[in-house]
Amino acid sequence: MNTPKIKILLAEDDENLGNLLREYLKARNYDAELVTNGEKALKSLERNHYDICVLDIMMPIMDGFTVARELRKYNKELPIIFLTAKSLKEDVLEGFSIGADDYLTKPFNIEELIFRIEAILKRTKNMDKDQKVYQIGSYTFDSEKQTLTLDDKVQKLTTKESDLLKLLCMNQNAVLERNFALKSIWMDDNYYNARSMDVYVTKLRKYLKDDPGIQILNIHGKGFKLIIPNS
Repeated sequence: MNTPKIKILLAEDDENLGNLLREYLKARNYDAELVTNGEKALKSLERNHYDICVLDIMMPIMDGFTVARELRKYNKELPIIFLTAKSLKEDVLEGFSIGADDYLTKPFNIEELIFRIEAILKRTKNMDKDQKVYQIGSYTFDSEKQTLTLDDKVQKLTTKESDLLKLLCMNQNAVLERNFALKSIWMDDNYYNARSMDVYVTKLRKYLKDDPGIQILNIHGKGFKLIIPNS
């Protein structure tokens, strides 16, 4: 049985860029549909099922932020990536406050867009969010009880430590993106929250240090990766 293709709505008013992105996505075996303004994007989102949407912000008739706000009134789950020529911090934060999963500033590398799409789909399609207990090498992590157990030694975790470790487990051996973790746990990706998250990662490394096969790697410019051998 053939696996259904991932459906992507691509809203981009620059037709040359839009066609290039659509053909590139199709070459990667995605089912990509292109629309050239926000009104068409919203109508397509209302009528059809998509697995993810990529929205340009500066579009005619209706901008990407407005499309996203309207979409979020009835669909809280559909992943959104914003594309924009804007790079102001306020615009980035506005995008995330609406419910964006990621944000790319033009000009960007198409492979970077593919990477981000695949990372988001991995989280939303393949992860069991209801899973409570994870095996992390020699450790047993119970996210509901917020405990990390090795043999008869039990480490009680704080809520944020537990939430962050669960996100790492859900993305084990893959990249957990910083912005996603910050928005999921701290609700804001500002500088102070980012530094706070770094402190929590250091704590988790300390808790997991008795199994030398486990690593939490910093992936420069991306986020973190929990390495669990033979998982």
